[in-house]
Amino acid sequence: MTQSPTRRTRAAGIALTALMASASVMTLAASPALAVPAGGYGDLVAQVSPSVVYIEVTEKAKEVDMTPNLPQGMPEQMRRQFEQMFPRGGEVPERQGVGSGFIISRDGTIVTNNHVVDGADSVVVKLQDGRSFDAKVIGADPMTDIAVIKVDTGEDLPAVTFGDSGKMRAGDEVVAVGNPFGLSSTVTSGIISATSRDIHSGPYDDFIQTDAAINRGNSGGPLFNNAGEVIGVNTAIFSPDGGSVGIGFAVPSDLVKTVVADLEDDGTITRGWLGVQIKPMSQEIASVLGYDSPKGAVVSSVMDDSPAKKAGLKDGDIILSFGGKQINDLRDLTRAVASTAPDKQADVVLLRKGEKLTETVTVGTMAKSKA
Repeated sequence: MTQSPTRRTRAAGIALTALMASASVMTLAASPALAVPAGGYGDLVAQVSPSVVYIEVTEKAKEVDMTPNLPQGMPEQMRRQFEQMFPRGGEVPERQGVGSGFIISRDGTIVTNNHVVDGADSVVVKLQDGRSFDAKVIGADPMTDIAVIKVDTGEDLPAVTFGDSGKMRAGDEVVAVGNPFGLSSTVTSGIISATSRDIHSGPYDDFIQTDAAINRGNSGGPLFNNAGEVIGVNTAIFSPDGGSVGIGFAVPSDLVKTVVADLEDDGTITRGWLGVQIKPMSQEIASVLGYDSPKGAVVSSVMDDSPAKKAGLKDGDIILSFGGKQINDLRDLTRAVASTAPDKQADVVLLRKGEKLTETVTVGTMAKSKA
């Protein structure tokens, strides 16, 4: 668990913040989807809000060695001075954070963000009715920032269902329910500003962008469409100061469903592996090939003893499709390979020295990501 945002990028003075709030931990909120029902969202909120939970996490105080790594050959007197300035014994104080989540099964399975529970020694879930329960982390995936936790209440809980994020369009209205700044069951609404956003936070970026208010404490909360279905998990914002400026991002439900199912199985994520380093096609190469704009993924190197090597892929190959999925940019190939089951065969359509070829690769297994 971290005290400050776990994902941050700067562009033109604007910070990308993965939200997870509390004393100094930050979190995200969400946005709306489809047409506003007559009379507003009151009925929808009454239906879904009992399934949205408040999450409190604690990381215990820890002893740390604060002695700096001093260079070899430093004069002994100077070394002693540094060691006196930085005593070996030090303690990182207990840290706390909060976030949001939502119940997806009546037996207490809950989805939230990885950065909400990462490093936590204890996770407590508070239901809308005020009751609190200790939660167990079932599994977490840092690459998509999704985690699955579970509570045992001894009774059935209200659960929400996932919708089809692939059907959502820019301009559709959405509703978010979360716990910004500890204000439980806060509702915000807005529209989808864009889909399939790459915010350069990881290899699987495919975010829904929304203008709904996103603030500290909302990370891991759901983004609903007008049918009360979860179409995204709120994860990050662009912000100059950590507050909402109407640019928030949610992991689309189609990806979340796949990750959650894998985590529920054994707490780990199994992804396909090809074994190549790739780079974008240049505009110059695109022009030579007769393309209006760059497309595909250029293989810059092939790893030894990798699935790609065994399939005959070579440096300089341009991958145009993988397993029947068209590759327009690097993210397309990353996601296509990762979503292919290990040991499954996939056809790779590629260009090699101007000639189109099809190679068949047996996908390998990427090293697992554990909670």
